[in-house]
Order: sequence, then C-alpha cells, then structure tokens
Amino acid sequence: MIEAVIFDMDGLMIDSEPFWQQAEIEEFRKVDIQLNKTLCEQTMGVRIDEVVQHWYAKHPWDLQRMPLETMQKNIVDKVIEQILSEGVIMKGVLETIAFFQRRPLKLALASSSERRIIDAVLESLKLSDVFSVIHSAEHEEYGKPHPAVYLSTAKMLNVLPSHCLALEDSINGMIAAKSAKMKCLVVPEAGNTDPRFALADKQLTSLSEFGENVWEALNS
Repeated sequence: MIEAVIFDMDGLMIDSEPFWQQAEIEEFRKVDIQLNKTLCEQTMGVRIDEVVQHWYAKHPWDLQRMPLETMQKNIVDKVIEQILSEGVIMKGVLETIAFFQRRPLKLALASSSERRIIDAVLESLKLSDVFSVIHSAEHEEYGKPHPAVYLSTAKMLNVLPSHCLALEDSINGMIAAKSAKMKCLVVPEAGNTDPRFALADKQLTSLSEFGENVWEALNS
C-alpha cells in the first residue's frame, strides 16, 4: 500500500527544462562547447554539477578561464532568473496535489536541483507549505539516476521505499525511483517516446489525466 508520494520538480511541476537547456547552451558556448536540445536531453534529470563534469570530461576547457564551480553557478543563476520571471505550473499539478491531500498520505519533493532552485520554484508556484519533506540531491554523494535522493527522502518520511510512489518526467529520474524499489508514475515531455519509459508502473501524457482510476491501478 502506498503511504507516501514523492514529487520530482523540474519538468513535472514546472516547465523548467527549457530554462535548463537555454542556460546550458549559452554557458557552455562560452567554453566552445556547442550543445543543442538533443544533447541537453542526454543529461535531463541529472544533478547540475554532474552535468558540468560530464561535458568537461568530453570536451575539457581551460579551468582558469572558467572553473567548474563558476560554470555551475552561472547556469543555476540563469535558471532561477527565468523561473522567477517566466515559471508556469504544469497542467494537473494542483489537482493531483489536492487529490493526495484528501488521503492519509505523506507528500515530499525529491529533486536533482540545488535547494536554492527548489525554494525559488516553490515560492513562484506558491507551494512552499505542501511538502512535509523537501530534499535536494546536492546533499547526496550521487545524483539521479542513482537512487540515493529517493532512499533518503523515504527515510526522512519514515516510510519504506516500497510503500512510496514517485512522480517523474525523465528517464534518469524514473531509473532512480525504480532502483529505490518505489512505484513510479512518469509524465514524459511531449514528444518523448523513449521506450525505456515502459519500465514505469504507469505513464501519462499530463498530470491532468491523473484520477481515481490511475490511483487504484498504482495502489493495487
């Protein structure tokens, strides 16, 4: 039986993936790395320090010109700026939260994003008081697709991982949730037909499709 629901954030609650892609494309261009949407999608759901390390390993640049920490900070700063000015809540999020709040469930948020981005999103969407646990993978040794952020969140909730439902939008997030032995509902970005999403317990095109029938199927 599901006792807790754990929300991912980027791409699930707020359409922030375009912000990440734009910031990454602009910042990596400064060190002569030409990214595009397809390349950015390879690291979707991955912690930003690991994204920076990924591209540095493939295309090393002069660290005196741009330290890894500076690249990371610049990207995060740009994303926060766009969240606060342009961030819009995804369809069905409020209704899905309300559905869970009517039941004896614990609600949490587990994100690859730094805590300062999480706080900016929750402030922008006016959801700061919804979750009893908010956990960032920046405090873990490894980010998604490693299950650490989900395992730690379950521990903070005092709920067995097998009694948790994770809501995700990315392959890396889904892998993290399933590796933690949780049930996983995925809501991929429109047009993303990656066959690996079949590993999820349920797939929707939008959280606006969520309802009693989906809940019963997941909770059976």
